[in-house]
Amino acid sequence: MTLTVAFQMDHIRSIKIAGDTGFALLLEAQRRGHRVLHYTPDRLSLRDGAVIAMAEPIEVRDQEGDHFTLGTPERVDLSGVDAVLMRQDPPFDLAYITATHFLERVHPKTLVVNDPTHVRNAPEKIFVTHFPHLMPPTLISRDKQEIEEFRREHGDVVMKPLYGHGGASVFKVGREDPNFGSLYDLFANLFREPWVIQRFLPKITEGDKRIILIDGEAAGAINRVPAANDIRSNMVRGGAAKPTDLTPREREICETIGPDLKRMGLVLVGIDVIDGNLTEINVTAPTGIRAIKRLGGPDLAVTVWDVIESKVGR
Repeated sequence: MTLTVAFQMDHIRSIKIAGDTGFALLLEAQRRGHRVLHYTPDRLSLRDGAVIAMAEPIEVRDQEGDHFTLGTPERVDLSGVDAVLMRQDPPFDLAYITATHFLERVHPKTLVVNDPTHVRNAPEKIFVTHFPHLMPPTLISRDKQEIEEFRREHGDVVMKPLYGHGGASVFKVGREDPNFGSLYDLFANLFREPWVIQRFLPKITEGDKRIILIDGEAAGAINRVPAANDIRSNMVRGGAAKPTDLTPREREICETIGPDLKRMGLVLVGIDVIDGNLTEINVTAPTGIRAIKRLGGPDLAVTVWDVIESKVGR
């Protein structure tokens, strides 16, 4: 089966291929002989009801510094391609939301991965709160009195922006932390939306496990261990990826949320688990596939494309 597939992504020249899941998916699509197109979100338009992208044919190579060749741009009606992979990184802002509105015009005739309606309706730090029994105690608020009451109850907490990504602006705040007032003022000036406050999990020093679910099934994982003197395990913030297996508790988490992910058309999802606590469900552009393969795990790009092909072929 030869497909025409379009990747909506940050420009190919800007990505770091060693850890980029989208690049792994590009490589596998090319290996299978699919016709692959590349465009950035700013080249997406809605014209008289048609969703149009100015896209370039692309060839990719797993060679840092010489990893792509783009062809001549062409105007593509996305209702005429087989699949669109929405792979641009957050922030999850109005531009991101607008792109989901555009792409839902062509889905499911054109398969969009992940389903744009449910990407829009599942902000990663809010969607996870549908499963409070799997999470650490969590508050989403910008009300100072509510936050202070939460701190009195739970002691040390982690405070982070609701629509943040990549570990940016994540702070540990102690029960009697004299910096809390200044940090509250800083967040109030920077962010209009509420913030996430979670009970601090001391075992973060042992790692934050990224588990990849494909079509609702746990498919592979890595353990991301924070650098010294940092609570952030994100690899872009210095976290080190280690091979790992799933614990019974982690399998329970995956089996609990998996049916909902499958029902919602969230084909490729990355969840974060610390000490048996689910902290995030990442549905926009989850990473981890290349690290899992590099550390001896399965090539999950193969599994993703098997699922895409099966859905397109129905």
